[in-house]
Amino acid sequence: MTKVEDRFLRYVKFDTQSDENSMTCPSSDKQKILGAALVEEMRAMGIADAHMDEYGYVYGSVEGDTRLPTIGLIAHMDTSPDASGENVNPKIVMYEGKDVLLNEEMGIYLKESEYEGLGKHHGKHLIVTDGTTLLGADDKAGIAEILTAVEFLMTTRRTHCPIKLAFTPDEEIGCGTDHFNLGNFGADYAYTVDGGAVGELEFENFNGAGATVQVNGLNIHPGSAKGKMRNAQRIFMEYDALLPVNEKPEYTEGYEGFIHLTDMEGCVERAVLKYIIRDHDKTKFNDKKVIMEKAADFINQKYGHNTIDLKIRDSYYNMREKIKPVVHIVDHAKQAMLAVGMEPKLVPIRGGTDGARLSFMGLPCPNLCTGGENFHGRYEYIPIEDMQLCVKLLVEIVTTVKPK
Repeated sequence: MTKVEDRFLRYVKFDTQSDENSMTCPSSDKQKILGAALVEEMRAMGIADAHMDEYGYVYGSVEGDTRLPTIGLIAHMDTSPDASGENVNPKIVMYEGKDVLLNEEMGIYLKESEYEGLGKHHGKHLIVTDGTTLLGADDKAGIAEILTAVEFLMTTRRTHCPIKLAFTPDEEIGCGTDHFNLGNFGADYAYTVDGGAVGELEFENFNGAGATVQVNGLNIHPGSAKGKMRNAQRIFMEYDALLPVNEKPEYTEGYEGFIHLTDMEGCVERAVLKYIIRDHDKTKFNDKKVIMEKAADFINQKYGHNTIDLKIRDSYYNMREKIKPVVHIVDHAKQAMLAVGMEPKLVPIRGGTDGARLSFMGLPCPNLCTGGENFHGRYEYIPIEDMQLCVKLLVEIVTTVKPK
């Protein structure tokens, strides 16, 4: 049987970075290369119906006791556009409390003084990067843990519920369920295996939206600009200054939402800003959108009609309202965690998952931990021991579920 860490180390060698500027699905063809490899691996394990569809989604099923509910296990194949996923060079280090040297040539260290979570991993074997790329535990760790758990079940022939598997593209750019074949998936409910530190169990997430602000200015030679020039760059700084100062990511935590400026570019004639809007509370979420609209109205009244063109598009909503009627699936995951020696930590996701959108599509889908930390950056790491524990959690969930 393949070890979970060996699977993971093989998967991270695939560059599967999604492309937020692409109009295709998957957003990058390289995601299909990993997808094809997963299909081949799944078929070799005995998952006869493993396949990848035209959109790069990988599906498969494992037969089980039909008296039990059918549970879906879902993870995503893509990695974040926030950091390079090309030429990932992972290594395994025993963590003994000292700074971890990631790259001697470049003098890059993973330091406990900067990453407090390291302190709880003394004595564990960490998989780390070389300090120049992300690792890809988000979410190749989830894929590795799911397939390792499934292989264990198929090898040992332990009684378990029917299992549906799905590995999706483009989760990192908010498109992971755009072409999810829910009608053929056939699960009663599911879990995304896409969380962080061991014990994290999530069924609440941000309501999310994206906003694009286009500022239309007027350029003219600065020597004769008085009373005529409208500098789009200065106007966009004025617009941003109208938004609440204390509702930015760097000032918020827990259930507190924010308006986050993610990108800006421009010149005197035209400027474009991109924001994300987040809040767990639906009313506060909508209030943030109104604040942005009022700021745009103010600027347009001051500088003229259509100086600012604001477009806001909702991305996903808080799955809590869809999970509450079936909260037993969260309770079951909590009990499974306790059974394998995890301390359940119910934390609100300060982000979104495929599970949030799937829950609103009719498939309740809380999120389980993978053990990884420091996602989306070159200081990402994951302890092997925690991956092994997450495999045990998945086995526990599908072998102890109560009959329908």
